[in-house]
Amino acid sequence: MARSRPAFPLLPPAGPLLALLALISALCCCSVSVVLRTSDESPWTDEFDNVELTCLIESISTKTPRIEWKKLTRDGPSYVFFDGKISGDLEQRAVIRDPATLFITNATRSDTARYRCEVTAADDLKSFDEIVIDLVVRVKPVAPKCSVPKSVPFGKSAELRCLEEEGFPKSQYTWFKDREEVPDDPRANPRFLNASYSLSADTGTLKFLAVRKEDAGDYFCRAKNDAGYAECSAQKMEVYDIDVVGIVLGVLVVLVVLLCVSVGVCCAYKQGYFSVEKTTGNNYKVPAKGDGLDYVRTDDEGDFRHKSSFVI
Repeated sequence: MARSRPAFPLLPPAGPLLALLALISALCCCSVSVVLRTSDESPWTDEFDNVELTCLIESISTKTPRIEWKKLTRDGPSYVFFDGKISGDLEQRAVIRDPATLFITNATRSDTARYRCEVTAADDLKSFDEIVIDLVVRVKPVAPKCSVPKSVPFGKSAELRCLEEEGFPKSQYTWFKDREEVPDDPRANPRFLNASYSLSADTGTLKFLAVRKEDAGDYFCRAKNDAGYAECSAQKMEVYDIDVVGIVLGVLVVLVVLLCVSVGVCCAYKQGYFSVEKTTGNNYKVPAKGDGLDYVRTDDEGDFRHKSSFVI
């Protein structure tokens, strides 16, 4: 009678299997790679506030890894945290929070940059990893400098300018007329429907191609970014008609004055006021005395006699 085969295959003894699993586990523990991650690759904060640059270690087997932070600028990288100490501009304003997070207090606009967290784990299979974090410190704009022409002739062009350079990121500009926002497109608001202007939110210029009477009013500009906004004081722009009659009359008056001056000069020439006086009579020049000699005229005409001797 033939033997029947067992329903399940025979398993090896439990002892050798457990030993193999333990060996594999030990090898895996000794070959862990250091891996970093961050919770925010592009953090931001307002000027003078605090901000955290997270550098988290997901896996590592080295007990005392080397941790470094570097600030990346156009001039090259510079140390922020090295050999267990904060250095550079952040020396008095930053600390390291376990395991490798950089916490900055009283942030300034100069802190805006890219930062690199580096971790070196000598006992790991992959012994080095890094992450880069892009920090932005936002700065609220200050009151912009606004330039509004006081008066513009009807039908002529005009340009209103607005500039602010302290805010970060760069400000965007909006113009207001009589407390109402000037739209980018005049057709967007019935009050500006017939206006002919161009508006640049990037440069802050409001250009009128041909001003109308309706364009007169009080204008001010607002500079705005993610941190806030600031405005300049309102300035009045007037639109006046060109006085053609007055200009013609002025030109005629100038021509009449020039004509009168010309006639007066001609008459003066005719009267001789500008001629040079001629000398009349028998003018003669007294002869100079000779050196050391004196002559006296006698009663006889043309007869002279010697008065004094010649002196050397």
